[in-house]
Amino acid sequence: MKKMNTEALTNERRKKVIVVGAGAAGLMASIASSEAGNQTEVYEKNRIIGKKLLITGKGRCNITNDTDIQGLIGNIPGNGHFLYSTLNKFSNHDIVDFFETNGLPTKVERGGRVFPASDKAENVVMTLLKACERNGVKIHTGKAVQEIAHENGHVSAIRLRDGAVEPCDSVILCTGGSSYKSTGSTGDGYAMASKLGHTVTQLRPALVPIVTEEIFVRELEGLALKNVKVTLSDDSGQRFFEEMGELLFTHFGVSGPLILSASRHVSYMDKGQSSIIIDMKPALSYEVLDSRIQRDFLKFSRKRFKNSLDELLPAKMIPVIVSLSGIDPEKQVNQITKDERTILGQLLKGFKLTVKGTRPLEEGIVTSGGISVNEIDPGTMKSKIIEGLFFAGEIIDTDGYTGGFNLTIAFSTGHTAGENA
Repeated sequence: MKKMNTEALTNERRKKVIVVGAGAAGLMASIASSEAGNQTEVYEKNRIIGKKLLITGKGRCNITNDTDIQGLIGNIPGNGHFLYSTLNKFSNHDIVDFFETNGLPTKVERGGRVFPASDKAENVVMTLLKACERNGVKIHTGKAVQEIAHENGHVSAIRLRDGAVEPCDSVILCTGGSSYKSTGSTGDGYAMASKLGHTVTQLRPALVPIVTEEIFVRELEGLALKNVKVTLSDDSGQRFFEEMGELLFTHFGVSGPLILSASRHVSYMDKGQSSIIIDMKPALSYEVLDSRIQRDFLKFSRKRFKNSLDELLPAKMIPVIVSLSGIDPEKQVNQITKDERTILGQLLKGFKLTVKGTRPLEEGIVTSGGISVNEIDPGTMKSKIIEGLFFAGEIIDTDGYTGGFNLTIAFSTGHTAGENA
C-alpha cells in the first residue's frame, strides 16, 4: 500500500470516512482509507474486534489462497466475475505482502491455503489493529449504527442506536452477512442499504453442513474420511461439484471442508433432487480396487465377511458397508462370489447419500446473497445509487468455497473500498 502524505492536505479539510463493522473487510478498508489521507473512524457494535476472524480456520485463520487470478475466480461461485477488477488491484499476493510487511510471517499449506506461521488467528487481528493504530484510525466498540443519513443523494452522516449522529463524507458498509449470528453478523447492513434503495438478493446459507435422508449416518457420527472424492449431482446426473479432500459424518448428515464447499450449490437446488457420491478410494480404479479386495480376502480367507474389512475401511464404516452390500455378514470370505465383490467395490467407489437440504442460514459460515452486484461499481466498490456509500466483504452478493477465498474477498473489496472512499 502506498501512503499519502497528509501534509498536502493541511490546507484543505480531510474527508471523513466512517467504516461500519470491524471485521476483516472493515479493518482493511479503514487501513486503506487512512493511507489515502482520509480521517477514518470505525464503528463496531461488538465489544470484541474481529470476532469472526478469531474463529476462522478453527482459530488458525486461513487468510487467503496461493493461486492465480483464474484460480481465485474459479473458487468463487457467487459472482466471482464481479470481483475480477478488485482482485487484480489488490490480489491474494498483495494480501500476503501486507501481512508480511506488517510483521506477520505466513505459510502455505495443502490446497494453497495461506495461514499465519504462528497458526494463531489473534495474530492476524493484532496485525490489522496495529496498522490501524499507526495510521490514526479511531475505532469505537460497542457502538451500533442504526442508519445512514443522506442529503440530495449523498451520504451525510450515520445515526447510532443511542441516538447520536456522526457527520461524514463517506460510509463503507462492512457489516457481514446473516450467518454466524454469535459473531455479530445479524444482517444489520442489509436493512441500512435497503432503506437507501439498494436491492438485497435472496439470502441463503453457504459453507454449511448438509442434511441427508439416510438414517445410518447416525452410526457414523464423528467419523472423518480423508483423501476422498465427493461429487454432488442432481437426478439427471448433472454434476455441480466435484473435489477431493476431507468430510465428516454427523448425526444429521455430513460436514467438513468438502461438504461445506458443496453446500453452496445445494442451497440453490430443489430439495430431494440431489445426491452426494463419496469415492472412498479415488486413487484406485475399479480393477485395481478389486485386486486389492481379492488380496485382503485371500489373507483373511477363513474369516467371516463382517470381520474381513479392517484393513480396507475405518471400524465405524464396516457395519454400514456390510449392511448396504447385501452380503451375508456371516459368510466366509473364501465363499464370496465375483458379483458380490463387484457390489462391494461399487459401494466403496460410489457411496451414495440422498441430500435432504442444508442446515439453516444461522449455522452457515458464510451468507450467499446480499447487496446486488449490479448496484455496485466493481472497480471502486462504490454504490451506484447513493454518492459516498461503499460496500466491502460478506454484505455483497459474493461467496467462495473453503480454502481462504472468502477472506480474500473481504480483504480485497475492503482495500478497494477504502482506497476509493
